[in-house]
Amino acid sequence: MLADKNKIISIEENTEASLIIAVEFFHSGRIFIYPTDTIYGIGGNPFDERVISRIGEIKGRDETKKFIWLLSDFENVMNYTEINFESHIEFLNKIWPAPVTVVLNLNKRTKDLIDQQTIAVRIPGNDFCLKLLREISRPLISTSVNRSGEKPLNNVKNIINDYSNSVDAIFYNSMDFSTNSENISSTIIDLTSENPKLIREGSIKFVELLQKFS
Repeated sequence: MLADKNKIISIEENTEASLIIAVEFFHSGRIFIYPTDTIYGIGGNPFDERVISRIGEIKGRDETKKFIWLLSDFENVMNYTEINFESHIEFLNKIWPAPVTVVLNLNKRTKDLIDQQTIAVRIPGNDFCLKLLREISRPLISTSVNRSGEKPLNNVKNIINDYSNSVDAIFYNSMDFSTNSENISSTIIDLTSENPKLIREGSIKFVELLQKFS
């Protein structure tokens, strides 16, 4: 079943219009599905409690599990986090943008704002994502399109069939409409202490990342 076509937006047909709509939705507290450099994600404003609650309900997710944030650049990452090791800064500047998510300590202002100590962040290597992130100049929630315990969806037709009535818009790449994309979730590492720790291995192997850590 396809929903209102105004909600199903091809990025290639008009990138600028897609960005305008996505920015408006972000600032108005709505949620949307969009492509990343790994798999499709459900996104919205991470500082809007209604957005967080709604995405959690869609996924049937434990409230204690936090969402990944996407950010446009390293300067923006530093607006929200606290990095105490020069080697970490050098490492992150080497690897990003890339499908590598990193758990970092939040700075005091952000800790107080969202009542948590750490955050998983990433600078994605996806053109639409980066343009959107630069426009909003804020973090964007990124969580896989699936219900808790199920495999993430990455085929646009299936995403529309299953989620078009749950979100406010779906932004898609035409090539993903009828094919089963094999994109793999991001690798997640923990950098809250001096030595990096692997949380989840994804499209980039942990051993490859360690070679860039010095």
